[in-house]
Amino acid sequence: MSPSYGIEAIVGLVPIYLHLRKLGNRSQLCTNKLPLSHIIQSLINSSPNSNSCFNAVSLDSLTNKQHEIVKGHLIDSANRFNECFSSFNLLNLEFSPGFWVIDNFSDQISFVLNKEKNDKLRAQTLDKMVLESSSSPSVAIIALDTSIQNSVTTSIAHIHTHDKPIIKTIYHVVNITSTEAELFAIRCGINQLSCLNYIFKIIVITDSIHAAKRIFDLSIHPYQVQAVAILKDLCYFFNRHRNNSIEFWECPSHLKWQLHNEVDKETKKFNLVSFFPCKNSWEFSKKYKSNNILNVWKMTFQALNLKESQFLDLVDNDNNPIKPIYTKDGLWLKSFGHSSLLCARATRAITSYAPIDEYRLRFFPREEFKCLYRFYPIESRCHILHKCGRFNGYWNPRRDSLSHFVIFLVFNLNVFSFSNSLA
Repeated sequence: MSPSYGIEAIVGLVPIYLHLRKLGNRSQLCTNKLPLSHIIQSLINSSPNSNSCFNAVSLDSLTNKQHEIVKGHLIDSANRFNECFSSFNLLNLEFSPGFWVIDNFSDQISFVLNKEKNDKLRAQTLDKMVLESSSSPSVAIIALDTSIQNSVTTSIAHIHTHDKPIIKTIYHVVNITSTEAELFAIRCGINQLSCLNYIFKIIVITDSIHAAKRIFDLSIHPYQVQAVAILKDLCYFFNRHRNNSIEFWECPSHLKWQLHNEVDKETKKFNLVSFFPCKNSWEFSKKYKSNNILNVWKMTFQALNLKESQFLDLVDNDNNPIKPIYTKDGLWLKSFGHSSLLCARATRAITSYAPIDEYRLRFFPREEFKCLYRFYPIESRCHILHKCGRFNGYWNPRRDSLSHFVIFLVFNLNVFSFSNSLA
């Protein structure tokens, strides 16, 4: 049997049939990107506000028997379309040339990325900013964070203004991603402050600065509905006075910085469960289907023994089994992919297709293969990893751990290599 399934898992290549299934699922979501006036939207949109000109030929007008006859991509797209709420707003005026906030008010928008490598210095920079801002009645600070449990996203924002009580806003939304929740929290905070005549500067503190940058992204993306609402509030805020400005400050959660840490703790206090079916966001639906395909890959890889019985099962530093994944180079490749020679030796050892006597015995069962060290009956992979005296450059016996397995290979340069087999 070929070791191709095992090698695919090591390098993070999902099997082709699962990859095609993922592409098919995503193609069904593409109809959500179309404008509401598009003919396909009119055919599959079941909302009462859809274009009435096509009601006679829309999919909703079909009988159950006609639905059984009419099969194909359009039906599947309609089902996926009606599972998701609106995420795109392609033709909105805010995305039209001449109306871009990022062009018209570029000097009033800034992102402050704290590049200090020392966490203590990063926290001190944030402290200094707060001290300077809190003394001014015209400056407002929004500290926000999100948490997801049981597919329920909790978004919390604390609004700090000079000599006034903290304004706390809490929102719970089902079946959205953390990026969408961050944008929603930013939207609510800006909406409350943009209409206050005495506020001239808004400072947003977030651990997801990439989410904040999506507000000013003019390409097609599934956060446009949130971005449009924020841009309208910012446009009003900037037009109110030419000195009005907004700053986005990065504050990673691991800093445990006081203002952000308080919000972070509050988001984790909630453990809500949704009992009723809810629509999904476009991004959540895409992620949910991808996770399902990944789980199918992990299950079939183990249950159907596609990896072969000789595949070397390894664990991570927390003693959790290493499982296939197709993002971020996979867990195996991340540990030894930096060296082509090391990667080749590790792959041979894991798949048991290595130049050792245990492998040769499959093809020459009548020949005798003994280990040269103390005449062990057979030079097997297990013997090499745990017992053979020729490869004792690394003493730690935990070679079922991926990290220790890699260290063993690094210390024993000839193990599982062709140069050793020829010696």
